[in-house]
Amino acid sequence: QTKLDDSKMAGAEGDDSLYPIAVLIDELRNEDVQLRLNSIKKLSTIALALGVERTRTELLPFLTDTIYDEDEVLLALAEQLGSFTVLVGGPEFVHNLLPPLESLATVEETVVRDKAVESLRKISQEHSPVDLEVHFVPLVKRLASGDWFTSRTSACGLFSVCYPRVSSTVKAEIRQHFRTLCSDDTPMVRRAAASKLGEFAKVLELDYVKSDIIPLFTALASDEQDSVRLLAVEAGVSIATLLPQEDLEALVMPTLRQAAEDKSWRVRYMVADKFSELQKAVGPEITKTDLVPAFQNLLKDCEAEVRAAAANKVKVFCENLPEDSRETIIMTHILPCVKELVSDTNQHVKSALASVIMGLSTILGKDNTVEHLLPLFLVQLKDECPEVRLNIISNLDCVNEVIGIRQLSQSLLPAIVELAEDAKWRVRLAIIEYMPLLAGQLGVEFFDEKLNSLCMAWLIDHVFAIREAATCNLMKLVEKFGAEWAQNTIVPKVLGMANDSNYLHRMTTLFCINALSGVCGQEITTKHMLPVVLKMSTDQVANVRFNVARCLQKIGPVLDSSALQAEVKPVLEKLATDQDMDVKYFALEAISVLALA
Repeated sequence: QTKLDDSKMAGAEGDDSLYPIAVLIDELRNEDVQLRLNSIKKLSTIALALGVERTRTELLPFLTDTIYDEDEVLLALAEQLGSFTVLVGGPEFVHNLLPPLESLATVEETVVRDKAVESLRKISQEHSPVDLEVHFVPLVKRLASGDWFTSRTSACGLFSVCYPRVSSTVKAEIRQHFRTLCSDDTPMVRRAAASKLGEFAKVLELDYVKSDIIPLFTALASDEQDSVRLLAVEAGVSIATLLPQEDLEALVMPTLRQAAEDKSWRVRYMVADKFSELQKAVGPEITKTDLVPAFQNLLKDCEAEVRAAAANKVKVFCENLPEDSRETIIMTHILPCVKELVSDTNQHVKSALASVIMGLSTILGKDNTVEHLLPLFLVQLKDECPEVRLNIISNLDCVNEVIGIRQLSQSLLPAIVELAEDAKWRVRLAIIEYMPLLAGQLGVEFFDEKLNSLCMAWLIDHVFAIREAATCNLMKLVEKFGAEWAQNTIVPKVLGMANDSNYLHRMTTLFCINALSGVCGQEITTKHMLPVVLKMSTDQVANVRFNVARCLQKIGPVLDSSALQAEVKPVLEKLATDQDMDVKYFALEAISVLALA
């Protein structure tokens, strides 16, 4: 029987101060997980009610003793305890939170352990250097030498937070424990150690980075488990940023070279994924001698995932090459590999490349772009995978800046038209979304000549999502090209659809007017659009009639008051007596919104 049980009995005898605790005990022992979860989430309120003294002496021991529960309850508890410092009386008492968190850091469920470690890291900052040595470091040591791998993996995340603020003897012990975990028998522990190696290296003194961390890095990077090796790669990038240039070649590069050619694709993938960070860390000389050949190999890797990860980095890698030799390296080493990737068998690789390849044009300049890159863009625009084509279209602007519109349009336009008429509606939809962007890049004459008819055709597409997007697209085009352009090219075509035999097309006219009235302004709306809307109020299809009411409500604010009174009001009043419920409803709503009652 714990102290809290006594207080529960006291609570039953009417001592008010103990009441919250009594309820908590009941809830924490309840069958229902949800109730237990709720009471854990209210812990801070309960701790406040108890005061700091009793939180330390009763609540925390009670929680420490009752840690056998569903994972979600434990997760909530681990999270709550991370912000409990104030509730136990501030930094000088913060070590009272360590026992329950220590138990949570050893449970089987990873998510709970990770949360407990996160909370421990958080409260470690609130320990004084003395408390760290007396309370926190012993906890880390206990975890690091625990029988179960769960506690040893948790320990890995705690070394770096206590190392900077302890005495040199304790520092030596911490380094020793970390070394031991890096060669633990259990792969899970070595994996945890490898994932924290870079972070631990950052808080060590440079001499120890060289004497302790480098051997550990070398060992982990040649571990028998690929999951450990790939985490060592990530650590290697962090370690490279810490070392002076002259030590990199001897200490880090041999291991990274070996990782770039690892027999496991996951490790090579990691190298490709971290390539730009690596490039920044090792500087221009090693980039030229080592990274360029390594990058070529990754772009030619036998695994698609690796090629895709490398393809993603093409632009950034080229941008960060040393300027004096950038163009030469790209043209002789990188571009040949890129040319092969354009017709790769894997669509993810092609798509990754398409999302960055346009960026090369700004680096290589006009002549190289026209000669070497344009043919590649064309191949990609005609690719059977829609993502590849869209990645090219959405990045056209940077090529346009380099080579100009004429060149671009002659080569790329046919491919765009083909996509606009694609059988898959999602492909058509995606192209519509790029239309304003394309129009802006291509200019008005060009647009009228080549693309206008497409935009109109979309308005009568059989898929509603396309018609809706096409309406929105028209509005964006008018914003770009102006009201006068709209009056000459768009408005007549839109209004012509009001006489279409298909009621869906007649409704599209109304949707277009809704979208265009604001950007076209009062004159065009009153003179050209309003008469068409009013005429449609006698349509035999109720859906069209109630959309007339909604349309009048939308364009009302654009019209002047005389038109509202003389023309709009009588039509809405007539619609308000319509036999269809919805027509009536929207007409009355429009009358009240436009204040015509």
